[in-house]
Amino acid sequence: MKRWLVGIDNYGLHPLRLSPLEVLKWARDHGAEGVQFSGLQAEDSEKVDEAYLKDCASYARENDLYLEWGGGQHIPFDTRTWKRKDIFSNNRKMAEQASILGTNIVRSCSGGLMRWMEESPMTETILEETAKNLIDQRQMLRDHNVILAIETHFEFTTFELNRVFEKCDADPGDYLGICLDTMNLLTMLEDPVQATQRILPWVVSTHMKDGGVILNREGMVTFPAEIGQGVIDLQKIVDFLSLSEKKIRLSIEDHGGSFCLPIFDPLFLSKFPNLTPEEFSRIVHLALKTQEKMERKDLTITAREDWPKRCESRLHRDIQALKQLNQ
Repeated sequence: MKRWLVGIDNYGLHPLRLSPLEVLKWARDHGAEGVQFSGLQAEDSEKVDEAYLKDCASYARENDLYLEWGGGQHIPFDTRTWKRKDIFSNNRKMAEQASILGTNIVRSCSGGLMRWMEESPMTETILEETAKNLIDQRQMLRDHNVILAIETHFEFTTFELNRVFEKCDADPGDYLGICLDTMNLLTMLEDPVQATQRILPWVVSTHMKDGGVILNREGMVTFPAEIGQGVIDLQKIVDFLSLSEKKIRLSIEDHGGSFCLPIFDPLFLSKFPNLTPEEFSRIVHLALKTQEKMERKDLTITAREDWPKRCESRLHRDIQALKQLNQ
């Protein structure tokens, strides 16, 4: 059986305002086997120089912790204003930092709930511009021996991400890949297991996250959950990941909050043209399972404002639960 390294993403510990070195120490002390730094807080970004990164790399080696970096972007627009932005220089900086750390993974997330905002450009336009920009970064990323791992976030579905890779004429294991966020898939109206199958050849890193989905008068609501308490079949997803020949680590990302999906709005639903009745029925089934768990008080939504006082204990339990899942 494949031996998985189970670690954390530093995002879940943001309320503690820990430095990168302090995050690594927290990981070691709580049984994690590595850290994916998907992004740093502003004050830490300003302090991180080559010497600091070398200190982090040294500490990780001495304590047998894996490292993955972040801060990458793939959409060449400011997703709040839709003005063009230079992401090449940003990604070059992140690639240089990753090289110093000795990792070849840079997680990329451009943020933004495009389909939720009427003023957003068409997804097809964003997709085309993304592909053009990533092609321009190809040699730079190869020169740094870095894979830009695009998170399954709220920009593109797995169908669309596969099209991005096709337009970039990329191959799995080259300069582009996927950071598989297992819960975000639900928010993009994708069944997490089926979506994992669709994007599997490209997965190079993960955000292992359980979650739930509920139906209400406004539509659907998705939310993260403690590993083992939600309705996402993480065991089946891990089984699929085991088919990959790549060195994939299981990095836990957890946080509070929820996301509203106005699925009763025909315009909103039309922005997911690849959603089939069969896959939608799977999501409805997960909603029924979520409702049953919530009625039994086995599952609740953690408000974002409650996360700071819960983050340490929950991440610690997440680590133990994910390790047990893979024994």
